[in-house]
Amino acid sequence: MKKLTLFSIGLMLSASVATNAFADTITMWTMEEQPDRLARQEKIADAFEAATGHSVRIVPVTEKDIQTRTTAAFAAGDLPDVLNHTVQHLLPFASAGILDTAAADEVVNDLGKGSFASGAVKMATSEGEIVSVPTDGWTQLVVYRADLFEEAGLNPPRTFADIEAAIKALHNPPERYGFVAATKIDETYMMQLIEHISLAAGYSPVNANGSINEDTGKLKEVLSFYKTIADASPEGDLFWKQSRELYLGGKAAMIIWSPSLLDELGGLRDSAPVTINNDPTTKELARDTGFVTIFSGPGNRDGAAYADIRYLGITSDANTDVASEFVKFVVSDGYGDWLGMAPEGKFPVRRGPSAGSTEYEELWSRLPTGVDRKEPLGNIYPDAVISDIVAGLSVGDRWGVADGQLEKASQIVNSRVMSQVIRKYIDGEISLDEAADEIVAKHKAL
Repeated sequence: MKKLTLFSIGLMLSASVATNAFADTITMWTMEEQPDRLARQEKIADAFEAATGHSVRIVPVTEKDIQTRTTAAFAAGDLPDVLNHTVQHLLPFASAGILDTAAADEVVNDLGKGSFASGAVKMATSEGEIVSVPTDGWTQLVVYRADLFEEAGLNPPRTFADIEAAIKALHNPPERYGFVAATKIDETYMMQLIEHISLAAGYSPVNANGSINEDTGKLKEVLSFYKTIADASPEGDLFWKQSRELYLGGKAAMIIWSPSLLDELGGLRDSAPVTINNDPTTKELARDTGFVTIFSGPGNRDGAAYADIRYLGITSDANTDVASEFVKFVVSDGYGDWLGMAPEGKFPVRRGPSAGSTEYEELWSRLPTGVDRKEPLGNIYPDAVISDIVAGLSVGDRWGVADGQLEKASQIVNSRVMSQVIRKYIDGEISLDEAADEIVAKHKAL
């Protein structure tokens, strides 16, 4: 055995001290707290440590508690280094000083701003600076029976007029409803539909200067259209559950839903089976379904897509260099594992390692999705459908984003004023004019 000299031992100790001196531990708070998702994040952290020597402590935080816990940690000077958060927190966290906006801006520009979906970047931009790094997202979809549309010679539901024509042709209750719209006012789902339809119509409740929009012209278009789809729906308090069940059972011509429906349409989830025939694993309904990401109202020719984006923020208390390095790692070498937590609801906001590349999008389409059975979405849907759905993130929008009024708009969403008043209108308790005036008055009173 080779003897170790005092000199060689000294060299080894020096190397060890040097290594430890440059190896840091950072903390990330994550809303992805399910055990299988935490395991994937730990895998990313392990790969990052193997590549850099730096370790990452993953701490789960329930989504509804992110705001209160973050605010308390900021006050105590004890923020995590990296913070997983929603689009609603972007500007409030940035304006409060919770986020190191310069660090996030540098990360996105180092990686290549053009490699990210423009809609996701636009949402995160304040006064010319990208305040947090987009990681994944989804766009709400108009889901429709393409086979029935084709048989009836109907246009895909890309406009209010298209949807109204399809309802007229396909609404035949109780065998089949033309639409299944949300009517349960205490469910987030109803406000998601209202905001999506409002964006399509070109209506926002907030003006560019932060004041409440008192022009009721486009608001009335939203209200009238919502009544049309509600009238083509079953009676009762409807939310995501009924819309999904009716569509999966072949009893709805159209619904508006998140992409979480994609694996269910493919017969991969026993808790939400396809019931159009006796085979709950059938892919027949997936083949007969079409998707529209962007649709438009009469006053907004270009239309819009409703998007929900998730971000990794580098905080003002962070070890900035290591936190930035880790965030870059997540959306590059670790991206497959990050998106693989739930591919049906985590679309890649970074389509490839450089502008024009679709490497990460192709990787995502091959990731196994589903609950009781696993299969890549690319095996269920054509490439053109996959690409079109992902492309929606480039134009994805939310109230107030374009004007830097996302914080005010989020307050309006959380108040659910529009859900409450629209329900009264579709139930015939108030007129169209009264509904529009009441919405404006209640928004001003918030």
